[in-house]
Amino acid sequence: MLTRIHGGRVIDPTAGRDAVGDIWIEDGRVVAPSERKPDRTIDATGCVVMAGGVEVHSHIAGGNVVMSRLLLPDLYVSESAPNGHPFAHAGGSGSWIGANYARMGYTTAVEPALPPSNALATHLELADIPLLDRGGLAVLGNDDHLLQLLRNGEGKQAVRDLVQQTLAHSRGLGVKCINAGGASAFKDGVLKLSLDDEIPCYGLTTRKIMSALLDAVEEIGVPHPLHVHCNNLGLPGADDSLVATLEAAEGRRIHFAHAQFYAYGVVDPENPMTGGFRSAAERINAAMEAHPNATYDVGQVVFGQTVTISLDILRQFGGRKGAKPKKWVLSAGDAEGGGVVPFLYRPRGPVSSLQWAIGLELMLLSSNPERTILTTDHPNGGVFTEYPRIIHLLMDAEERAKEIATLPAVVGERSGLPKIEREYSFSEIAQLTRSGPAKLLGLTDRGHLREGAKADVAIYRDQKDRTAMFSHAKLVLKDGQPIVEDGEVVAWFSGKTLSLDVEADAGMEKRAESYLQDRFGAGLDTFAVPDAAFPENTGTFEDVACRA
Repeated sequence: MLTRIHGGRVIDPTAGRDAVGDIWIEDGRVVAPSERKPDRTIDATGCVVMAGGVEVHSHIAGGNVVMSRLLLPDLYVSESAPNGHPFAHAGGSGSWIGANYARMGYTTAVEPALPPSNALATHLELADIPLLDRGGLAVLGNDDHLLQLLRNGEGKQAVRDLVQQTLAHSRGLGVKCINAGGASAFKDGVLKLSLDDEIPCYGLTTRKIMSALLDAVEEIGVPHPLHVHCNNLGLPGADDSLVATLEAAEGRRIHFAHAQFYAYGVVDPENPMTGGFRSAAERINAAMEAHPNATYDVGQVVFGQTVTISLDILRQFGGRKGAKPKKWVLSAGDAEGGGVVPFLYRPRGPVSSLQWAIGLELMLLSSNPERTILTTDHPNGGVFTEYPRIIHLLMDAEERAKEIATLPAVVGERSGLPKIEREYSFSEIAQLTRSGPAKLLGLTDRGHLREGAKADVAIYRDQKDRTAMFSHAKLVLKDGQPIVEDGEVVAWFSGKTLSLDVEADAGMEKRAESYLQDRFGAGLDTFAVPDAAFPENTGTFEDVACRA
């Protein structure tokens, strides 16, 4: 079927396109304008046309996500699916995630924490999310096998082979490194870890572990840079950790997760014990300007009740005292461990307000939105359904000023947000939410509307109220087929799970088999992700090619 989207304002920063025009679609792809009469014409007059949104960092599947639902059932009431719903077998959670992303015009989402030991369960949960293509980032940096190789000085080739074997067996789209060495150090009583602190038992440092993973990712050709969760998240002075880690990358590609939680400078550098923190957004952006090899997603805070989910057990242990309500779960098992800690970002509270301001400041100071990806680190900074409101605040300085006027004076005293007059354009929003994350993940067939792209398209009514505009798309196409009309899902189906096209080294497979049998009494097959495990109605895997 040949489809023509006619008369809309087409926004595609990858093609320098911001003008009224047409998009032509055939067989699920964007095609060149045709002389043939279209089989279907979509009138987009008065609308903004963009590629489907791409989510690079959202906790939507995995053991800690399930645990958070058990710990805080009241928070997840809205996820319930009606009787007879075609994806009700997922308990409603998957359908809620897929539907709410799709309503906002998103068509791809990535879970950033895929533990290799729990890969099958996580992929089964991802497969229960309809309407979206999805994927996961394999987590490495605290597992004993990797740390043993490094401790024994076995060299780059062995580390590379282990990383490649892990990607192949977990079917990951990339590699995530979470407070490297922190989970191991925690088991030996360490409560704070910095880049060059020694990790007991292994005699390693975060720097050495991260550097080995950076090299491996480059040598394998993983499209997505190493996805790094630094030391000392959320602490005053965390900006030092991010900048030091950035410099330690030594020009290698690196992506920083939820940078807002690291943009916390000490109030008085001459007296670090002074209470609280101040915005370090200017410093973080200056460092990014000086290091074009780096990108980051924001981790914007929004007000209200949420739950923090992280495999960084060291920081989750430290944050348990601030749990609201007063209940939490920590797991110090093999490799990552992690924890679930409920948290309330207090509306109009001084600390929460400053966190809210810092995330916006990071985005508004950025000279390159394509390297500055919009996330809330869902649900850690707040629910992803707040993206339309965040976009509104970025695009409308007057609306932003109204919001700031309701907040405590600390926002002006410890951040530069009130002085920023910049307003994002539609093209910059598309970079922040479409082309930037797609390029970051190596997904060359989406995030743009050029010829050959997947026909994932979002059409929005152009409204002054940007919150309303981006909350409910007029029309969303997935692979050229309508899935949302006027903010309501009109067709339910399963997308594909994206995974990197890599093959495990035969020698490392034998070593990994021996290691796992010795440690767990179970081999690689126990941790594999076979196609046969997935029902036919949950879609299939799609290979993503490595870089040359």
